[in-house]
Amino acid sequence: MSLVPEPCYLSVAELVAGAGALVAHRPALCALRQVGVSRAGRPLHLLSVGHAPRAVLVVAGAHANEPAGGSTLLALAERAVRERPLRARTSWHFLLCADPDGASLHVTPAPRSLLDYHLGFFRPAGAEQPEWSPSVLPPDRLPPETRALTGVIDELRPYLQVTLHGTELGGTWVQLTKDIPGLAEPFARSAAALHIPVETGASDAAGWPASGPGVHVMPAPGSDVAYPSMPDDARHSTWYHTHRYGGLTAVVEVPMWASDLVDDPAPHPAPAAAMRWLADRLLRDTREVDGVLAEALPRLANAGGPLLRAAVWALELVPGLAADWAGVPPVDTTRAYVGSVDAFGRRLPLRAASMLLRVLQEAGDVAAPRLEDLVALWSEAFAERFRARWVPLEHQVEHQARTAVAAVLRAPERRFRETATITRA
Repeated sequence: MSLVPEPCYLSVAELVAGAGALVAHRPALCALRQVGVSRAGRPLHLLSVGHAPRAVLVVAGAHANEPAGGSTLLALAERAVRERPLRARTSWHFLLCADPDGASLHVTPAPRSLLDYHLGFFRPAGAEQPEWSPSVLPPDRLPPETRALTGVIDELRPYLQVTLHGTELGGTWVQLTKDIPGLAEPFARSAAALHIPVETGASDAAGWPASGPGVHVMPAPGSDVAYPSMPDDARHSTWYHTHRYGGLTAVVEVPMWASDLVDDPAPHPAPAAAMRWLADRLLRDTREVDGVLAEALPRLANAGGPLLRAAVWALELVPGLAADWAGVPPVDTTRAYVGSVDAFGRRLPLRAASMLLRVLQEAGDVAAPRLEDLVALWSEAFAERFRARWVPLEHQVEHQARTAVAAVLRAPERRFRETATITRA
């Protein structure tokens, strides 16, 4: 039976229903249970397939605006049930949606264009993101979604965590907390077969070593970061929680719209000048959104909602990030990297404008039309500059699933000596 019946991003309710159907189909093999609740009281569900002691944890929905992971998760669960060798030595565990509150606010299940996607956009502020909150909050202030996720890791002690992420426009890449030897080859082969470009210079992994094109290994804790102004550091996220049990995390990114401009390894002719220009544009675009916010804020009766908090948080990142880009030589001088930074620089103010627009529309504020024009203009310019082409949902899902399975089959065995050392500490 198929758990991904049509090319549409799945809601949390559909994910739970799909998992429940799988349990009903194979009750001796599968189980579904609640492992926590969100801040708003929504349940967090874990689907388990198999009974082997060696565990893999797959996480979807950590970022509400990256919806392909839910469909991928169900496809992986179905495959684990169907293919006995995948569960011969490994039990599979699937956190259906790490942030159901965020998922309820991102409202574009079947976007037709980048504009359509941004008109329903939501991504919470960093402290409210389940995987990222430990990098910006003290342990006693972590949200319940984060505590549920780390509790599952503590219980399962997975040798591998796979977390399913994505981007609206760009290419595919993988981030690893430790290297998985041999992963780059099947990852590249899958991307090529499905006509998805590999983002070889992803700004999210700026300065990280690569074990192959698009496969980035995170630097050790304590090493320098490319963008020191950014408040969150992946090395303090829940991705590293697996390390205390000798495990590792693989983050699989896949685009909704692809751009063939993000995999060009050729040297950029003037990378430092380009970075300064991109920093200036980022500041200029952000000032336009800041101006609308400053004008409208006194008129907004409810100034504390998640959309407004997230928009303000995104805008506050800009001055430091622009200074990072302009003030030091670029960590990567390829056309791919400069292109990735270009996309990041368009993405940040556009996302802030999109979320603020939703706030103003709900309030019936007179400033909403100005932001409507900006969001439409910037979405169109983004798509045109990067020659955006839609990646069929079935290709997004297939590529994420292939890469996840390749990681599961190639991840190193648990390092029990390392585990003992960390656990005693």
